[in-house]
Formats: sequence, structure tokens, C-alpha cells
Amino acid sequence: MSIDALVEGICGEGVSPCPPLPPRDSAGHKGTFGRVLVLGGCARLPRMMLGGPVLSARAAIRAGCGLAELAVPEPLAAAALASLESATGHALPVDAEGNLLPSACAEVIDPVLARSDAAVVGPALGEGFAAEQLVIRLVAHAEVPLVVDADALNALARLVDFTRDMRGGPIVMTPHPGEFLRLAKALNIDGDPIGEGAGAAAAALAQRCGCVVVLKGARTFVSDGIRYWSCRAGTAALATGGSGDALSGVIASFAAQFMRSPHRASLFDCARWGVAAHGLAARLWSARHGSAGMLTTELCDLIPDVLGDLRAA
Repeated sequence: MSIDALVEGICGEGVSPCPPLPPRDSAGHKGTFGRVLVLGGCARLPRMMLGGPVLSARAAIRAGCGLAELAVPEPLAAAALASLESATGHALPVDAEGNLLPSACAEVIDPVLARSDAAVVGPALGEGFAAEQLVIRLVAHAEVPLVVDADALNALARLVDFTRDMRGGPIVMTPHPGEFLRLAKALNIDGDPIGEGAGAAAAALAQRCGCVVVLKGARTFVSDGIRYWSCRAGTAALATGGSGDALSGVIASFAAQFMRSPHRASLFDCARWGVAAHGLAARLWSARHGSAGMLTTELCDLIPDVLGDLRAA
């Protein structure tokens, strides 16, 4: 099956297709295409997690950003760079048990964030007070587009009316149904994230938080609280660890590239492009291999193959 055939029919019924992906500057350099910071990873024994942020950064690079930077706990920094040699690493200070030290971490993160064009927080971040402090600090103070995913969403859900702290720049939240229900409970929002009302549920969360919501599922809904768009581009092959982390990286990559001059795309469109590229890459893999067994690294590495079709859509 050709990529052209895969592009057809990805939007939900009655929903307008997203606009074409902007062209890439043939004379551009790595600074032209933006810098994405990914903050995640957990070194708190006995559980250690690194794949999430590495996959998110890999997807960001594959989606076209010029630079990706990984901020991970210090014990994991060397392994992170060995896994993704084209990224830059920043070691986040931890205590003897591997817990992040929030104030010391802020000293590392702040100057990197200041020169970034978009950021992701949450992949494999783990739980605990320190993680919550870092997440709240980012949603309150980050001025660049911020994709809040995975454990960062769970950190927000543990706080009562966390919307009071969302005073920073534009935010995308990317919950799966379970994460949505935890967020909705914290905010006293009603909504079915799986059934016929999923679009309305995504819109309700977006309205309450003043952000863009990407409600993931077999049919993914994107809403800014006013508009919504849905996409069935994905396949069952996406039911594998790390696929959501990859999506967060793709969305951040498009935000870094296209929310700046001369394109000035909306965050809503960047989220839609991210969902479409992610789903089309999964369809392309499934056309070749079937519906099971995909590694998320394989998904990331197919993203360049579908970008041309999104530009011509």
C-alpha cells in the first residue's frame, strides 16, 4: 500500500481535515527548525525508567526539529546519550535514593528552557513530591509551548484544582482515557473519554485548563475548547510501550518549528499534525508488517516517510 493511500480517510466524519504541514526551508540550518527539551526519566530505586524521554526526543528529531535536548536524572544521563547520540544531555541532580532535588534541578533546567522553542515533560518521570514540584514549576513558568504527558499528567491530577498554577505559555495535554479520568476527577469534570462523548470530554478539559487536549485512543480527539478534530489514523500496532511518548515528541517538534515566524501556526494545528504524522507512520508500519510487534523506535523512524504527504495533503 502506498503512503498516498494511507493518507486517505484519517479524519473523523464531519470534521475538516487539518491544513497542510508548512514547507521546510531549503536554506535552513539546525537553528531554523527549533530546539526541543524533553524532561523525564526516573532513577529512584528499585525502579529505573529511561525509554520514555529518549523515545520522545527521537520522535522530535524524526519530525524535523533541529536540536533535541534530554534532561534526565544524573545516574541515567550517560545511558540516555548512548541511546540517542544526536541529542544533548543535561544531568538532573538526585539524592542518594535517586529522588530528584527540585531546587537544584531548576538551576539546570531554567537556562536550557530559556533557549528552547518547545518542551515535553512527563515521559517516565515517576511519582513523588519532587516530580510534582518540577511539573508545577514548568506549567506555571515555562513561556515556550509545553507538552504535558504521562507521569506529568498524573502529578497534576494529584493536586486539587491545578489549573490555578497553569500560568505559563501554551500547553498541550495528551492523556489516554485513564489519565483523563484522573484529571477529570481532580477538576470535577464529567465526561466519557472512550464512548460517543469523547470529543465533548476533550473539549471540556481543554476549556477548564485553557489548553489544547489530545485525548488518545483508537479514535484520537484534539480540542482547544472551541474546536475539535478527530483522527482514526492509528492501528492496533500502536498498543505498545512508548508510542505515547513518541507522540508528545512529534507535537513538540512541530510546535518548535512552526509556531515561530514565518509560519506562526496555532498549537491546535501542531497537535493535529502530530496526531496525523504519528498515526500515518503506524499505518505504514502495519501495511508492511501487520498489527502487532512494532517497536516504538521503528515508529519514530517512519515519521520522515509521511511528512511529505502531510505537506501535500
